[in-house]
Amino acid sequence: MIALSLAEIASVVGGQTHDIPDPSAQVHGPVVIDSRQVADGSLFAAFVGERVDGHDYAEQAVGAGAVAVLAQRPVGVPSIVVEDVQTALGALARHVVRRLGATLVALTGSAGKTSTKDLIAQVLRSKAPTVFTPGSLNNEIGLPLTALTATEETRFLVLEMGARGIGHIAYLTDLTPPKIGLVLNVGTAHIGEFGGREQIAQAKGELVEALPEDGTAILNADDPLVRAMASRTKAKVILFGESGEADVRAENVRLTDTGQPAFRLRTPSGASEVTMRLYGEHHVSNALAAAAVAHELGMSATEIATALSEAGSLSRWRMEVTERPDGVTIVNDAYNANPESMRAALRALAAMGTGRRTWAVLGKMAELGDEALAEHDAVGRLAVRLNVGKLVAVGGREASWLQLGAYNEGSWGEESVHVSDAQAAVDLLRSELRPGDVVLVKASRSVGLESVAEALLGAEGEVAVR
Repeated sequence: MIALSLAEIASVVGGQTHDIPDPSAQVHGPVVIDSRQVADGSLFAAFVGERVDGHDYAEQAVGAGAVAVLAQRPVGVPSIVVEDVQTALGALARHVVRRLGATLVALTGSAGKTSTKDLIAQVLRSKAPTVFTPGSLNNEIGLPLTALTATEETRFLVLEMGARGIGHIAYLTDLTPPKIGLVLNVGTAHIGEFGGREQIAQAKGELVEALPEDGTAILNADDPLVRAMASRTKAKVILFGESGEADVRAENVRLTDTGQPAFRLRTPSGASEVTMRLYGEHHVSNALAAAAVAHELGMSATEIATALSEAGSLSRWRMEVTERPDGVTIVNDAYNANPESMRAALRALAAMGTGRRTWAVLGKMAELGDEALAEHDAVGRLAVRLNVGKLVAVGGREASWLQLGAYNEGSWGEESVHVSDAQAAVDLLRSELRPGDVVLVKASRSVGLESVAEALLGAEGEVAVR
C-alpha cells in the first residue's frame, strides 16, 4: 500500500483516533483482516464475523507489527474507530486508487473470471508492474483489500468483480472506478439468486455503465447478452471471440494431443500463434479476453501471444493437472462449478483422455434454483455423450440427478455410479483405477471435492473431515 499517516486515514474514513500517541505514524504495509497475516507497518481491519470477532485480536495484531486497528469500538491499542469497518475499508480503497497512476482493469462474468484474471495479470506483468486479485477475492471485502496492495510502482491494477445481485458491481465500481471493463459471459451461475439470465445480464452490465467516455468496454462477441451491453456504455467498445466480427479473435482453433488449446491470435495490430499451457478449449475465450485487454494497452500480437503461451494457472483447484508415478492423471477442478464450467471441464477431460480410460467425479452445482434438476440431468447426459468412461456422482439429491441423467442417456447402465460421499468416491477409485486413467474432480466449492483429488494424489491417508 502507498504510505499514509494515521491522521490521513482517519480523515479519509471519517473515523476517530483512539490511543494513538503519534497521528503522523504511517501505515506502509498491507491492510489485513486476519491477525495472522499482519506484517510490519500493517493496518488491521477488525471485522465481526459469525464465529470470530476481530476486535478480540487487536492487541495481538499490534504486537505483531500493525501500526493501528480499524475498528468499530476502542480496543485499548492504537485504533481508528468508525461506524462500519467494511464501509471504511471501501473508502480507503477509493482514496488510494484515485491517488495512483495505475490503469484499472475490471472484469466480470458468470464463468471463467478467475482464470481470465490470472491470464490478464500474467500478460500485463510482462510489460509493467501489475497487481491483481488473488484467487477469487472479488467481493466488497476482497476487492478493496486487493486494491490497497497497489503501490506507487503499480502500473496495472486488475480486479475481478463478482455479483450475487443487482447493484453489487455498481458498488464495487464506485470503490475502484475502472478504465477498462471486461464482460466475459452471461451464464447460469447463481441463477437461483438472480431469477434469470436477463437479470444476470443486468447485473454484469453495471460494469460497462461505470466506464468513462475515454474508457474501453471489452465484450464477448459470441455471447448475445454480453454483446448487447454495447448500448449501455459511453466508452469505446472492443469485441473479442471466434466470430468474424470480433476485433480480437481466434482462428484455426484446435487441441493438442494433451488437451491444450492452440490457435492463431488475430488483433488489429497483427497475428501470431498461441499454444497454451492450460487445459481445455474453454480457455481460448479467456485468452482472447486477455488479449483484447493487452491490445488496448499497447501490446503487439507477438508480445501477447508469447505471454499467453507462457502463462500458467495461478489459482488453486482450477484444472490442476498432476500425473502420478503410475501414470494416472488427476485433474483437480474442484474450486467451483456451474453448468457452463462443468460442460467445459467434461470436454477438456474427453480431449485429454483420447485413447485412455476417463473418470468424471462430480458433485452438485449450487444456487441453480428451479433449474437445478434439469441442469444436473443435462451434465450427466453430456458425460455419456462425450464417452467419459465412468461418471462417479458424489453426494445427495443433486448428485443423484447427475447419475440419473447419465443412466438414462447410457446404453448399459454401467456408465455411472452414485456414491454417498467423498470417502466412498476415494475408496471406489482406489480399487478400480488403472495406470493411464484420467480422473476429473469437480463440484461447487461447498462440496469440498478437492479432498478426493488430494487423497488420490497422496501416498496414504483418508479424506479429511470437514
